[in-house]
Amino acid sequence: MLRVEGLQFKRGDEVLFEDLSFVVHAGQTVGVAGRNGVGKSTLFKLLQGHLGSDVGDIFLPNSWRIAHLAQEVAPTQRSAIDYVIDGHRQLRKVQARIQQLEQGANDSANAETELAHLHSDLADLNGYEAEANAAAILAGLGFSATDQKKPYAEFSGGWRIRLNLAQTLMTPCELLLLDEPTNHLDMETIMWLEGWIRRFEGTVLIIAHDRAFLDACTDHTLYLSVKRGTLYDGNYSSCERQRAERLAQEQSAQARQAAQAAHIQKFVDRFRAKASKAKQVQSRIKALERLQSTTTILAESPYSVAFQQPLKASNPLFSLRQLSLGYGDSTVLENISQSILPGDRVGVLGANGAGKSTLLKALVGDLPAMHGELNRGTHSAVGYFAQHQLETLNADRNALQTALKAKPERTEQQHRDYLGGWGFSADLATRPIRTLSGGEKARLVLALIAMEQPAVLVLDEPTNHLDLDMRDALAMALQDFAGAVIIVSHDRALLEKTVDELWLVRTGTVQRFDGDLDDYAGLTDEQADRAAQPAHERRLQRQQRAQQRQAEKALRDEVKKQERLLEKQTAELAPLEAQLADTETYQSMPPEDLDELLRRAGHLRRKLEETEERWLAASEALEG
Repeated sequence: MLRVEGLQFKRGDEVLFEDLSFVVHAGQTVGVAGRNGVGKSTLFKLLQGHLGSDVGDIFLPNSWRIAHLAQEVAPTQRSAIDYVIDGHRQLRKVQARIQQLEQGANDSANAETELAHLHSDLADLNGYEAEANAAAILAGLGFSATDQKKPYAEFSGGWRIRLNLAQTLMTPCELLLLDEPTNHLDMETIMWLEGWIRRFEGTVLIIAHDRAFLDACTDHTLYLSVKRGTLYDGNYSSCERQRAERLAQEQSAQARQAAQAAHIQKFVDRFRAKASKAKQVQSRIKALERLQSTTTILAESPYSVAFQQPLKASNPLFSLRQLSLGYGDSTVLENISQSILPGDRVGVLGANGAGKSTLLKALVGDLPAMHGELNRGTHSAVGYFAQHQLETLNADRNALQTALKAKPERTEQQHRDYLGGWGFSADLATRPIRTLSGGEKARLVLALIAMEQPAVLVLDEPTNHLDLDMRDALAMALQDFAGAVIIVSHDRALLEKTVDELWLVRTGTVQRFDGDLDDYAGLTDEQADRAAQPAHERRLQRQQRAQQRQAEKALRDEVKKQERLLEKQTAELAPLEAQLADTETYQSMPPEDLDELLRRAGHLRRKLEETEERWLAASEALEG
């Protein structure tokens, strides 16, 4: 087991850990959570021995090997697949010695005996399967067969991080330390990584700000705060519930909790009124249940962020008709016909390289149409967030100076108050931008976008580098925004809380995806498995899927029918209920008219209850 006892550690004058103690048993997968700056990455360095504690002890079995995800590695000309296999250092040593002996580097009488032992060691280390194993890891992380032969140095920064992750997964170990492994992954590769971690037999500690990823992978959560840490049984959502219960006993935050719960309920009510798919309605209700269980956690959040409402918004904001997009003579997407209206919440799905960023570039005006039409309304100002914008900030300025330059008509105090809601304390707001972390820069860019009051928010992976508290605050701010929102994100929790429509970028075009994120996960799993299936099984599955689609369509039609009836009957009953709630009705209305009013209201209530039962039955059947 891993045991940490009474750990104390200072970074300069700042005390990160005062009395940190916890025990992780072999085989557990632990999510390491907490706000930015509490010492999560420092803890990993202490576990690896790269830093020494001031007081306290870290106990690890002598036999445990540690593998960790490196964020930065010097470029090398090693091919991607060779670089990944290099993670198995013992294997590489055996291979190198075999090569020496086979090339006659040692002509001693014992050379043949040593060579025989080395080949036995090679088999024990699974050396003959090493290339196939490395190729499988690379494929899972999105590398094509051609990419696997390319030199490491030819890949961009995000793809180098993927290669570092692949090498880490290739490294034999009993303790695996993963620091932000999902930052440069898309949804498909994150799902693959979840499966890999669940199959891993060793002990894993994961730092991540992706709630869905942590929930899928972890069975324990180490939450770091106030110079200490608490190890909770269960994944991150379970940890939040347990923290909420504890905090509710320790502090009086009922008023703010009630406001947060009302805020969340308002969001769910909006979905319940607008959504036409029962599956999506049900998923939002489930999201509400999860959020309501953590309102105490939200109440202690340091963030209070908001996207100011658009001054004006055209309807439609965008109209795409038979649109084709690409670069030079190469077409990436074609035959796109979609509209974007005020209030739309669109999540854009698709595999890496499918064209999601191409679509977003066209929407923000950075990429002209090759063919077709992309019409923008007169009032369709876009607020665009992309990772490259973090690097366009003036590094010599601070957050306060940047905000003053963007809106000079506001006072310094107004800007300080505004930035404070986005997590910028008085000290942080006046620090040079070059000294800010990636998460702090991302918050600043989002704050600057919100300040401009755009009619459309186009967000390309907005949650990279943001901590979980900020992700929750961002989701709530997007819920209140009256304009349109188009999001590309691998953060399923954010998508689940904010979007009510999904677009799938696939096979060179963009189509509405009639399903939810669970359906999409099933789609990607099906694609991965399809190549290994015999033809007759694929035909049978196609027939079964066709029958299932027909059955689901019938259920969806029934749900829509009952939803229309519910709306009609509710509208009919509302004025009658209002009359019956008025005491004047009973004093002034003739008895026969009052009897008729009561009879009609009772009849409508019974009809409404019957319709609700039919809607619920159809919804549950569709959900099941």
